[in-house]
Amino acid sequence: MTPLIDDSRAFPAAPPPDLDDPQKIASNDWDAFRAVERMTNHWERPGWAPGHRAYYWMLAFPEEPELIAQARSCQQALKGLDMDEVPSDGLHITLNKIGSCADIEPGAVDALAQLADGTLGGGFEIRAEPMAGSTGAIRFSVTPWTPLVELHAALHRAGQRAGVPGGKPSSLFRPHLGILYNNRVRHAAPVIDAVALLRNRPSIALPVERVDLVELRREGRTYRWRVLHSLALPGRPPTR
Repeated sequence: MTPLIDDSRAFPAAPPPDLDDPQKIASNDWDAFRAVERMTNHWERPGWAPGHRAYYWMLAFPEEPELIAQARSCQQALKGLDMDEVPSDGLHITLNKIGSCADIEPGAVDALAQLADGTLGGGFEIRAEPMAGSTGAIRFSVTPWTPLVELHAALHRAGQRAGVPGGKPSSLFRPHLGILYNNRVRHAAPVIDAVALLRNRPSIALPVERVDLVELRREGRTYRWRVLHSLALPGRPPTR
């Protein structure tokens, strides 16, 4: 498996010491968030000019009632922070960036999906764990990381074979599932204190049975996407 490395371009910069231990993953995420002093405006990320669209691989969870209910409850509890909510049908884990729609022909995207299909391994189960955050968002930690990193690496290899630009290497991948995007520069301490009150919520099982290749766009301060290819992961995840 691709080893994860310490790198300031990722958050957390240092990966957890064990990619399969839920407690160590959640603690690593939380410790990194607690060390943040100032939060940045998520929507001022470079590369997103008005009208920009890009191709990504992602895992979407539009029909997981427990996850949706938990996310909604946490969003309501954090309403006073005035952040931008991820809608219930927009809950997702971003995997690999493929490239800008302006730089990649649609035929290359179709070829990439064909190359990846059947090479990604089987389905698995992950869990949305206690709340944490980053410099620009509030999010669930997700565990375990090993199957997610392996999926990311397989998609990265497919992208290399297809000759698409790609994004960050798998060594910098840090899986997470966002529920709120921060929309201004602010001191982090009040946000961290508010999120800390939500860390006793139960974790939620999520089956991973397919991965989507999407055309991603922004609508105001929300991400939306169009699914171009949805690849099934053979086999079934463990029974809940």
